[in-house]
Amino acid sequence: GVDFSLSQCVTLGGSELPALHSDGDVVIGGFFPLHYVVTEPQHSYNIFLIYSFYQRAFRWMMTMVFAVEEINHNSSLLPGVKLGYHIMDCCDHIPTGLQALFSLLRHSKTVDSKVEKTVSYFATCTCLTDKHLYPSFLRTVPSDLFQVRGLVKLVTYFGWFWVGTIGTKDDYSLYGIQAFSNQFGRQGGCVAFHLSIPASPTMAEIQEMADKLESSTARVVVVFATEGQLLNLFLELAQRNVIGIQWIASEAWVTSSRLASPQFHHILQGTLGFTFPGVSIPGLKEFLLNVRPSPKPGMEFFNMFWEEHFGCNFRYNPGSEDLRTTDSSYTDVSQVRISYNVYKAVYAIAHALHTFLNCDSAGPSGGLCEKHSSFSNGQENFHNFYTHIFTFCVPKGSTECTKCPEYFWSDKEKVKCVAGEEEFLSFYDTMGIILVALTLLGFLLTTIITIVFHSFRYTPIVKANNSEISFLLLLSLKLCFLCCLVFIGQPSWWTCRLRQAAFGISFVLCLSCLLVKTIVVLLAFRTNVPGSRGRKLFGTSQQRILIICATAPQICLCSGWVLGAPPFPFRNPNYQIVVECKEPWPPGFYLLLGYIGLLAFVCLLLAFFGRKLPDTFNEAKFISFSMLIFWAVWISFIPAYVSSPGKFSVAVEIFAILASSFGLLLCIFVPKCYIILLHPERNIKKGMTGKYPR
Repeated sequence: GVDFSLSQCVTLGGSELPALHSDGDVVIGGFFPLHYVVTEPQHSYNIFLIYSFYQRAFRWMMTMVFAVEEINHNSSLLPGVKLGYHIMDCCDHIPTGLQALFSLLRHSKTVDSKVEKTVSYFATCTCLTDKHLYPSFLRTVPSDLFQVRGLVKLVTYFGWFWVGTIGTKDDYSLYGIQAFSNQFGRQGGCVAFHLSIPASPTMAEIQEMADKLESSTARVVVVFATEGQLLNLFLELAQRNVIGIQWIASEAWVTSSRLASPQFHHILQGTLGFTFPGVSIPGLKEFLLNVRPSPKPGMEFFNMFWEEHFGCNFRYNPGSEDLRTTDSSYTDVSQVRISYNVYKAVYAIAHALHTFLNCDSAGPSGGLCEKHSSFSNGQENFHNFYTHIFTFCVPKGSTECTKCPEYFWSDKEKVKCVAGEEEFLSFYDTMGIILVALTLLGFLLTTIITIVFHSFRYTPIVKANNSEISFLLLLSLKLCFLCCLVFIGQPSWWTCRLRQAAFGISFVLCLSCLLVKTIVVLLAFRTNVPGSRGRKLFGTSQQRILIICATAPQICLCSGWVLGAPPFPFRNPNYQIVVECKEPWPPGFYLLLGYIGLLAFVCLLLAFFGRKLPDTFNEAKFISFSMLIFWAVWISFIPAYVSSPGKFSVAVEIFAILASSFGLLLCIFVPKCYIILLHPERNIKKGMTGKYPR
């Protein structure tokens, strides 16, 4: 087995970190994540951290060595100047990388030397494009801005507008997920959840993330992370056999050979993503195959690689194995990507030095670079020039302020960014509890009135004006009350689609019933002869048809709205981080309200015409009162809704629904219940026409 004492990422006791070094006139510093942290569970309550060797990163490192040696053998690029290198392991871990950086700087012979430029081969974070914050940062890899555009186009092309995201706590992930969420939201998409992988996750944290992935309704997941950061999570998902998730990969892991192994096929098959163009670097494969271990100082990285690659212990094995007989991510250089970025980075430095040192000039130097005069210049101290290739954006000191990414806030000490708390109208808020109580009260009262009406369904006051319409009206009022519950709680894919449609259709059904009732009352009391032709022309069948015809336009509008431009959950950072339903087609909501207002106006107008009917059975008067309340509530609602921030706009709409529903219930049915329960002597046919004895 492998001796992990050699492959430990950080050596305790203050001893020097291992490095691969070669002297030169100009020394290029290189950081590569040769190790990454893997948590290995020993028991359900205990884990161990193991630093696993990363063979792909070792190939990247050797590509840098290859490029330096190739340049040194090129007599035309830097004549008379020898490039050197000082390469260290950053372990894909910021504190370890900083320790390696300070160790690298200690190798500088002049204390006042400074880093002139950073060239990166792997740092794609969009945050690094800000030249005011990072004026000396260059890279040979595209910014994530381009990758994010491609990922958004990819998921929207396939119609995936409800996705989850997974990332880590580093800037690569934070800014990548932020850029994706912003552009995805502008295209009408919605992020169902976001999981953040800790730097050293415990088994409990891994299992919690796996539980979330299993339970979520979002079956498309976009991941910004490296393969080392994802390994523990994917091992857990593979063990649980979590299949059916469409993974969208960032460039950091989409070509990972480790995650492409058979043990992950059943969970990761079909993964989509973008990567860099693959190229072939002449001579690289032969150079890589000539690597050999050695007990000499400074060869620790070679020995670690050899032990990992062949599964042996170098102290008990002379290292006689042959790399040509193996097939791995290290030896596969047919289409290299990150390695080519490293290759380009080294050559970018070489060409910059070529220009800086006037290597093309013909003069006393005889065609050689002017290294002596340039290196002795006090302003451009190039004697030990270090150009560091970083794979991580370094935390700033406490004297500098950096704006937190979207959906993140500064902590109490103002020293780091923490994820902001999502805010929505919860069932557990005081406001939410009150609204739920009022909703249940309205539903209960409507149910009690329905029971009363059913118990006295053969009495004149219930039979009058078509009892079937009365029961349908009570049912629609129940739906009006119940639809309030869909507005409370964290918005989800189905609640956002259901809430406005349920509200619009329930109220239109209610108003359609009131419209039919009003017409029946007018026909009954405006006709001079009982049983006249007008009453016969508007019988039970015609009343049902009118209700269907009046409700159908709203059903068509809501169906087209939900199918064509459905509302979706959206995290609005304007007021803290409010999770709300975003409507990509705002006219849909106002058309829905407009049709409700039209029916309410017609009901009010017809009921106003019947306000002088016999006093005992003046249902038109009660309908007029209910419509006046309805109009007062909804006219007040629109400005209050528009001006209310965040979750309060949802509370305003719920209040408007409850107020208008209670108004209809109390005005239409409470007077009848009063007669049924407290004055049964008036519940007779003569009483209905005002001819009962007083």
